[in-house]
Amino acid sequence: MSEKAASTVILDHNSRDKISHHAGADVERVERIYMDYNATTPVDPEVISAVTDALHHAWGNPSSTYLPGAKAKDIITQARGSIATMIGGKAADIIFTSGGTEANNMVFHSALELFWSSRASAEGGREENHQLNGNKVLPHIITSNVEHDSIINAAEHLLKSGKADVTFLPVSKMTGRVEVDDVMAALRPSTCLVSVMLANNETGVIMPIRDICQKVRSAVRPSSSPRVLLHTDAAQAIGKIKVDARELGVDYMTIVGHKFYATRIGALYVNGPGSTTPLYPLLFGGGQERNFRPGTENTPMIAGLGKAAELVTSNLAVDEAHLLDIRLYLEQRLLAVFGKEKIHFNSHFPGTETLPNTCNVSIMGQGLQGRRVLSTCRRLLASVGAACHSGRGDQPSHILLNCGIAYHVAANALRISVGRATTRKDVDLVVEDLKEAVEKLEQKN
Repeated sequence: MSEKAASTVILDHNSRDKISHHAGADVERVERIYMDYNATTPVDPEVISAVTDALHHAWGNPSSTYLPGAKAKDIITQARGSIATMIGGKAADIIFTSGGTEANNMVFHSALELFWSSRASAEGGREENHQLNGNKVLPHIITSNVEHDSIINAAEHLLKSGKADVTFLPVSKMTGRVEVDDVMAALRPSTCLVSVMLANNETGVIMPIRDICQKVRSAVRPSSSPRVLLHTDAAQAIGKIKVDARELGVDYMTIVGHKFYATRIGALYVNGPGSTTPLYPLLFGGGQERNFRPGTENTPMIAGLGKAAELVTSNLAVDEAHLLDIRLYLEQRLLAVFGKEKIHFNSHFPGTETLPNTCNVSIMGQGLQGRRVLSTCRRLLASVGAACHSGRGDQPSHILLNCGIAYHVAANALRISVGRATTRKDVDLVVEDLKEAVEKLEQKN
């Protein structure tokens, strides 16, 4: 937007930005169309209502016995059950967190704590005294090179600080997936955690989590080896495809509210926390969340998360079909307008399942880098990749490069992710907007 132009922005429930551009006496109204649902989703009106009701009527401390506190406790209990139903677990398996980053870090912390407590029980002494062939024994973690930063950075910190060995498995350049055979080949006697996302936020590729879990659990390991804990970050999958933690076979699953029309709060599914599956707190305090995550509960946000989970459970089949229809229509329109020689779908891998809503596409041509195209668009609100990578300038997404996308193709990438409110009319307007933006840029070259 020009620095000379004043603008007012109002975001309604259909994710439209009504922007008025004022240039002298001329006024031009432009409908901005949001297609960055993988970054975040607008809060559903029913979620807003649940949050507002909790703010008004459940403001008491959930640990207290008077009415506002009892109301808060009831809301938390109901929300816990709704979230468990959404992902195929039990209410007792749900631990509320501030978001996905905290949940992911709690999993890494728990895996290392279990490793060292098991070693101490078996061998005695402090952890730094445990050696094998003259080398210090470290817990080993397996993850992938296309994970969210809260996984990648946590793993790199443990590696650099000498607290763990980490294998960052490359995804297959043919399938875009973490391959099961590669996970099995990376297993060591000291492996204590396998953490692979359920679906990638940039390509939409769905990882073979169930197969990974089955293979790892059936692997024959030395009796002295630690238990291998299995974790998936399901942030991008929930609300778009069926997600069932027990069918997948994971010990832990990360749940992120703002990816499925809730507010910025999260939860961690743990299969039998503290009994079947270990869980060690990162924080220490008043004993809330059964001492796993102490701190007075954020009742309004939990109420909203519970309501969003109910909506996912009720509407998933309809939502999934709608998302797929809109994404396929988007891809058809892009091909029709630009031609197959000019369009490269970075999210298409033969034989690989992908999220129904995610289109990662490059419009080929000199000077058509993704950021330039988006900044030239008048309507489209999208991204070139993960929102948490927005400060990396014009560098292509490392996720796409790790998937085998050529540098010059990745540099032109646009991640267009559609949502519940996206219509075919929106697609028509966006594709026309992209066409006009590309024509402008090509005229400058």
